[in-house]
Amino acid sequence: MKIILNSFVYLKIPMILPENDFKIDVSSEIGDLRALLIHSPDNGLGRVVPSKAQDWLFEDIVHLDSMRKNEYDYYVKLLLYFLDPDKIKGKLKEIDAKENNRDFFKPDNKDFHASNKVIEIQTLLANILEDADIRNKLVAAVCAIESCNYRLQQTLTDTDPVELAKIFISGSLNNNEMIFAPIPNLIFSRDIGIAINNYMLLNKPAKKARARETLLARYIFFNHPLFAAYKNNILEIPETVQHFLRPGEDQDEKTTLEGGDVMMISPEHLIIGCSERTSANGANEAIKLLFANDVVKKITVVKIPHRRDYMHIDTVFTQVKRNVWAVLHSLAVTQTPVEDSEPIAWLTEKKTKDKDRTDIIQFEKGKKKPRAFNCLEDLLIDISENDLQSKEKTKFIYSGNDTFPYDAREQWTDSCNLLAVKEGVVLGYDRNDKTIEAFKKNGFKVIKVKDLLNKFENDELDPQTMKDTLILMPSAELSRARGGFHCMSMPLQRNLT
Repeated sequence: MKIILNSFVYLKIPMILPENDFKIDVSSEIGDLRALLIHSPDNGLGRVVPSKAQDWLFEDIVHLDSMRKNEYDYYVKLLLYFLDPDKIKGKLKEIDAKENNRDFFKPDNKDFHASNKVIEIQTLLANILEDADIRNKLVAAVCAIESCNYRLQQTLTDTDPVELAKIFISGSLNNNEMIFAPIPNLIFSRDIGIAINNYMLLNKPAKKARARETLLARYIFFNHPLFAAYKNNILEIPETVQHFLRPGEDQDEKTTLEGGDVMMISPEHLIIGCSERTSANGANEAIKLLFANDVVKKITVVKIPHRRDYMHIDTVFTQVKRNVWAVLHSLAVTQTPVEDSEPIAWLTEKKTKDKDRTDIIQFEKGKKKPRAFNCLEDLLIDISENDLQSKEKTKFIYSGNDTFPYDAREQWTDSCNLLAVKEGVVLGYDRNDKTIEAFKKNGFKVIKVKDLLNKFENDELDPQTMKDTLILMPSAELSRARGGFHCMSMPLQRNLT
């Protein structure tokens, strides 16, 4: 199907439109996942060079085809079985048989799955670019932040919307000519926005490498028909007053907040992390904004060390069940020397508090005095017992089975960064062996995603009846990007019943 815009001919891809039951509604980290935004690895990831990898927030360069075929494609298939089974049920063998044909996973292809439950960001971007006015404005905005010349701006304005969406994301014109940097972190879709009940909070990433992502997200949420009913519920974090007059470029002076530092753990309670990527100013502005709009009644700020190995709070802990959490033990407990410790424990106590301490303060709307928690475990127990009314004892599954050096090694490869597709059923990387042992010790089944998909296809297992399961996802290339499946998801609809 083709449409004419400004005398140019464009190929139109299916418009993702809301179904009758579509709504932005996220009040839990573990309720049944109904809809989410993702972005499959694009060509830009294959253009990251070693000299720019860390500037672009990667630890290493990745092999794109392996990341797609051997890893991320399994993620998409699994999500479809849980969220939109009609798109994949009965088709698995056909999809897998096309070893060198990935059209099912390509948002610019006619055979793309085009799910309106497992929603591809690139599709939404291409949809809004079909509008000439939006296309002109967004091209101008991208060209301004990327310092493009006037002729290139004109070329982009006249480009097919489907191709233009790919260019904005990959940074490449005609699939081979790089005109600006890629945005490889778009696969971590959670960082550009977070659904809080029926509001959408658009975030402010800390690093320049993610500026274009933020711009694209704003245009999508304010202009796509999928979100038309929620225009008044889209919140943008403002800068502090007269921020442009403040000296220096210190992280704490900026107003930054990323989705990996935001957790919606009950309808009235939100957690915000202060981390390497989210500043105190960012948390402060978010709290004021959310309370002013009566979005939640309680916000807990968890301040973790500003270190690359932690990055966001969801690299330190995520929720598995009402009463079960995956946690890095060294940051979860109070670091207080005991009486029989060696002298060094006392001599370094102040240094430890200054650098590695986790501070936790809870704010409640209408109350002037905040509440403090001694440690992360105390907070999570309080959430399980009081916010979520769990009658079972709160359990912690520790990174690396709480054994040095595996706790630190596996936290680095996202042992704590898990995505729950329903309560007790979570996705994690297959490389974190000691953490897998800890799950087994706590009564969880463990299954590899490839085996699970075959069981779904052959009706040996039903996704809706699964309980207490860790699904192991291949991770050799994905783990190089420093993010797990919690990072690679932006839930739009999920509720805990």
